Amino acid sequence: MIRYTSSAQLSLEGFAPFCEKLDESNRWVKLGRSLPWDDMASVYHRALSAGMGRPAVDARKVIGAVIIKHKLKLTDEGTVEMISENPFQQWFCGLSAFTTEKIFDPSLFVTLRKRLGAEGFEAMNQAILDLAEGRARTKGKPAPPDPDMGEVQDPPPPANKGELKIDATVAPQKIAWPTDLNLLNEARENTEAMIDALCKERGLKKKPRTYRKLARKAYLAVIRKKKRTRREIRKAIGQQLRYLRRNLRTIHRLWGGQGTPWPLGFRALHRFWVVQELYRQQKHMYDERVHRVDNRIVSLGQPHVRPIVRGKANANVEFGAKLNVALHDGMAWLDHLSWEAHNEGEWLLHHVERYKKHYGHYPEAVNVDGIYCTRANRAALKPLGIRIIGKPLGRPTAESLTAKAKHAKRKEMGKRNQIEGKFGQGKNAYGLNSIAAKRSDTSVSWIHAIFMVMNINALLDKLHEQAGLFAAFLLRIVLGVLRGIVDSFPLVATCDAHHRYHATSSRMQLGGICLPPNRGARLFQ
Repeated sequence: MIRYTSSAQLSLEGFAPFCEKLDESNRWVKLGRSLPWDDMASVYHRALSAGMGRPAVDARKVIGAVIIKHKLKLTDEGTVEMISENPFQQWFCGLSAFTTEKIFDPSLFVTLRKRLGAEGFEAMNQAILDLAEGRARTKGKPAPPDPDMGEVQDPPPPANKGELKIDATVAPQKIAWPTDLNLLNEARENTEAMIDALCKERGLKKKPRTYRKLARKAYLAVIRKKKRTRREIRKAIGQQLRYLRRNLRTIHRLWGGQGTPWPLGFRALHRFWVVQELYRQQKHMYDERVHRVDNRIVSLGQPHVRPIVRGKANANVEFGAKLNVALHDGMAWLDHLSWEAHNEGEWLLHHVERYKKHYGHYPEAVNVDGIYCTRANRAALKPLGIRIIGKPLGRPTAESLTAKAKHAKRKEMGKRNQIEGKFGQGKNAYGLNSIAAKRSDTSVSWIHAIFMVMNINALLDKLHEQAGLFAAFLLRIVLGVLRGIVDSFPLVATCDAHHRYHATSSRMQLGGICLPPNRGARLFQ
């Protein structure tokens, strides 16, 4: 059941018990005034029933808590505690009065990530992009053409405008750094726990032999060494593989084989599937003496995570989802997310089409890395009238070798650093470098929520910039009026301690302030 209070009904007066009115200049008040709450609430309500079920938590409470969580990089529990201590954040979440109680249980965050998913957060992000661009939302279907007007010609396509910046990055999951030996040891311990649970379920007093103490001792003998040779690591991996194979056979024997229901829960069954696949992969790499396998498992708790080779200075391999991101005018959106490694250069046309869907026209230019500047991409963008900002093909011309042309090219290509800065902002300030969600779908929702919050901050900065430009425009008008008043009266200036008046054209004064004759003219240029 849906319960929602429009954001237009919230007031700052009488909110906190220790003051009559909250400060209008507070950052949470400014942010709450500028967001499209009703549009985001309509997206949240799509997953709810209008008349059935228990009354749902107010949409602004939930969405506001998500924004606070990612803006301050807090945990689910820490977010709820922070809101219960801060009156400004409570007003931001839609409460009508200050309270010390928790607004909802922290587990609601997990339910929200499952309920909304990537589509829900992307729709909220679209509402923010529409507000940033000042585009009005059209409701209903377009009116049919009038038959009396005759045949209506299609309007010409809009001209290309804007510059699109594209790049890819990885959002690492919050998992331990995976090694083959550690993964096999963890899998062995999981199978030992399954054997204990199966023996208890079957009522067996004597457990099958697992050699768990010897296996643990052999693992610690290698892992505790500061320096380990390849031969020692290979020997330890072979030992853990043999212990794990024995445990898997024991589990199959206790289970009873095909046709017998699995006696433990679904979570244990899922972990059993993952452990068997991990054993198959590790056994293949051990026998073939290779270090690569398709769909390689690097975490038993999150088997969907894959190693992504990026070749960065601090980490050659990252473990998480690979993101294809587009940036325009400070606003970023996630065009594609995949847990598998892929060539981001193949998604250039997809970015361009998504840009047209967002803004109604193609970009004038795309600023991309060298991996996007393939011949196929250049040939596909040429009919669309889109220019690639990158290193051109073929030999350089004489004009491009001049110092002025090189400087202009470097300056134009350097604008791509803005999307690199957006990645740094997301990873350093919003937790994009450590996604703590466990499931694949909740991790995707987490990532989309981070980009939504980053766009909210960009929107707030843009509104402040627009307010500053409007204030400067008003100041110009006021100064122009004052200049007209000054020009309409005799020129009077006070320039010495004896208050002698000099009607000269070299100095003029308004209210006791001496100005050069052309200073006022420069203020209006």
